[in-house]
Amino acid sequence: MTNMSTIHQSPIEVVRAFFDEMSKLDFDTALVYISDDCEYENLPMPDSKVIGPAGIRAILEPFFAQTIENEFIVIREAAQGQVVFIERRDRHLLSNGWIELPVTGVFEVQNGFITVWREYFNFPTIAPMFQMNDNSK
Repeated sequence: MTNMSTIHQSPIEVVRAFFDEMSKLDFDTALVYISDDCEYENLPMPDSKVIGPAGIRAILEPFFAQTIENEFIVIREAAQGQVVFIERRDRHLLSNGWIELPVTGVFEVQNGFITVWREYFNFPTIAPMFQMNDNSK
């Protein structure tokens, strides 16, 4: 995937632009910022490592399927060279209200594309969200 406009952005600008599109749930535009060989891992979820835009879409689209609105509130961000850290509060509006999750993302950006993305959060914080939104019961 090639997007010449991303190549001229700094690593932190690339990550910000990615989250701007993800807040709109615009996967097509957001995934333009992801390299074809990007390693994505959603820790501490077991077996969560996927590669590239298609792998990321396969994980995130089902996760956000019931989401009406997203907010990614940046608390702290730092970049050194190609590495970007973003501490944030992810807010997702579902039919029964907002849920929030504190997350830290670590990214590596090469030539304007995210090549590594790892998410860190406390799993017990998110577990009740899965139960709260389980409509099968």
